[in-house]
Amino acid sequence: MNTATTAPNKASGSAQGQQVRHRWRNLATLTGITVVDNTEQGLTTTLFPTIAAALHLQSSHLGILAALGKFIAVPAGPAWAWLAGRIGRRETLIVTSIVGGVFGIAAGFSQNFVQLLIFNSLMSAALIGGGPIAMAIIADSFEDSQRSKAAGYFYGFVSLISSFLGPLIALFTGLTEGWRYGMWTIGAFCIVASLPVAFLLKDPGVGASESQLADLSGRENIAPKVTLKSVLSLFRIPSFSIMMLSRLLSGHLLIAVFGIQFLVTERGFSNAVAAMVLLPFGLGYFAGTVGGGLFIARLDKLIPYKGRVVYLQGAQILFAVIAFFATQYRYDGIAVYAVFMAFLGFAQGSNPPANRPIVAAVVPPELRNQAFAIFLNVFETFGWAVFSIGAGLLAATLGIQTVFFWVLVVLMLINAAVLSALYVYYPRDVKRNVAVLEQRRKVALEQG
Repeated sequence: MNTATTAPNKASGSAQGQQVRHRWRNLATLTGITVVDNTEQGLTTTLFPTIAAALHLQSSHLGILAALGKFIAVPAGPAWAWLAGRIGRRETLIVTSIVGGVFGIAAGFSQNFVQLLIFNSLMSAALIGGGPIAMAIIADSFEDSQRSKAAGYFYGFVSLISSFLGPLIALFTGLTEGWRYGMWTIGAFCIVASLPVAFLLKDPGVGASESQLADLSGRENIAPKVTLKSVLSLFRIPSFSIMMLSRLLSGHLLIAVFGIQFLVTERGFSNAVAAMVLLPFGLGYFAGTVGGGLFIARLDKLIPYKGRVVYLQGAQILFAVIAFFATQYRYDGIAVYAVFMAFLGFAQGSNPPANRPIVAAVVPPELRNQAFAIFLNVFETFGWAVFSIGAGLLAATLGIQTVFFWVLVVLMLINAAVLSALYVYYPRDVKRNVAVLEQRRKVALEQG
């Protein structure tokens, strides 16, 4: 009995220093395919003013497009997570990218709003599955102390590269029916992007980065089988439930949907000029994610269990303050808005290095696919969809500026207040999850 209890500690200590092979190559590969997928998902929003002119649409149509594209992710996200458990995560990523590219190309042939709505929604349903799977693989590739840094690099470079691609694709708007060429181009890129995943991505396996499990043979067979009951049990983890509520209150997501439209309709810029703010936004987002990931790694050491919470809460307050000055006052020239968008990008980019590792730290490894699907595809999607529809309808009467005040400023401050509950529950949930993994290791060694 003494051997069984002391062996886990000794082995666990040695496993903790063992790094998962190919983890940086995995991160680079996942970043590449996510850049293309995200660019295609956001393409309709970027090109919407031109699409609206060609198909005679209004801001409310943009809200419907964005909302349905998100609503369809509610069943699609968990479905892709389920498929990943059956055919493999790498194979599922390949399928999502190819199918999404095909529907993206089809969207470029749309002759009316109904066709555009159908193909855009199907494209979103396909591409939406990649994000949670990518985050689960990253969590299995990096130990907890490195996940904030990895998430920072991942989301930072995704946004940075996308910020260059967005304005480049927007140049198509200068051509007759140019928005179609934009859709066709990025759709083709999306299909091609599946090739690096097929040849370069090495799935480390579930639990590969956990010090308690990393050196155990048959690691993936140790964990309980994933069932509907076990997935629903995620909501019995207080920190997970708080994070889900926070996603419903994440009003900053609306800036990605209506940011360009706001500058065109309420500030009088052309589509091409307004799209120029995507670059500074992306640069700010990059600084927020990469810098945030590096800073959180140090903050966690100074304030164990609470460093991530402090940082995440501060990010909500910072965004609300910047959004107030960026959207509630009128300025001359696109340069001023570009600066504000850079700061908004920084504040928004500060979220992924904190919230993704928080979720990963309180959830058992075998349930991370489903946890991130619920986090990114269900709760974030539902909140985003509701905001998009509501903003689209209210913008017609109140104006986007007023909508931005209530969603980007007031709601974000409420979100910051809700996150205060993590100071109590997050440390408890992390310790509870570690205890579960230690128990699994103990049982595995005793049986082995």
